[in-house]
Amino acid sequence: MATNTPLPTGTNTFLPLHRATNPVTGVLAKSTGICTGHVTTNPITGVLDPAGMWRSICWVTDRVALSGDLNTEWPSRGNAQLQAWVDAGITDIIDVRGECSDERFVALNAPHVRYHWFGTHDEGYEQPDAWFEQGVQAADELLADPTRKVMVHCHMGVNRGPTMGFAILVSQWHDPIEVLEAIRAARPIAGILYAEHAIDWWHRTQGTPETVAHRERRRVRDWMSANAVDVSWVISRISRAKAS
Repeated sequence: MATNTPLPTGTNTFLPLHRATNPVTGVLAKSTGICTGHVTTNPITGVLDPAGMWRSICWVTDRVALSGDLNTEWPSRGNAQLQAWVDAGITDIIDVRGECSDERFVALNAPHVRYHWFGTHDEGYEQPDAWFEQGVQAADELLADPTRKVMVHCHMGVNRGPTMGFAILVSQWHDPIEVLEAIRAARPIAGILYAEHAIDWWHRTQGTPETVAHRERRRVRDWMSANAVDVSWVISRISRAKAS
């Protein structure tokens, strides 16, 4: 069972979340996100550009980043992308795609980077407890070392990767709403579709009193409803870019 250092008995206080800051301005992530590598808005229309953000590095905290997958279909591009991750300080990759693994690619091109594969589906239905358990346990162990920085990604960086990032940061005893806001600020295309599954899993594994667990599930559900992303549109923009 995934556990982390517990809060003091009887406390309802979450630990503060140290959100990523812009390396140029030093300010917290805003709605355009702290992403590197590509623009996040269309330079002509000023509208959010999912294709441009797809494979950008989006820092949620100073040690946890989100992105889409490595472009291994074009090895030179994938390697350049991987080197950008290395240059940004990434020491560990958590890949949650059930359909693909980049273990050999990473081992060949960046053997000093640790690769962790916890693949799952992206079909919209409930994620298994074991998936959360494995990913969170690995990340907790990595983040116990202050020198390590973790990239969490799926294919498009819309649902699975951001959800695992959410579960990881909640397991560090951060307020789930603050985590959701930090993820969305850093990566506006994040749908975080499985966040309700994550918060339900977390409180079941922690033995949280049902009244508290119900309240926290409701908080996450209400936030997701009030801050919904048009995931179909985001995916269509990225899919169009892939086909071009």
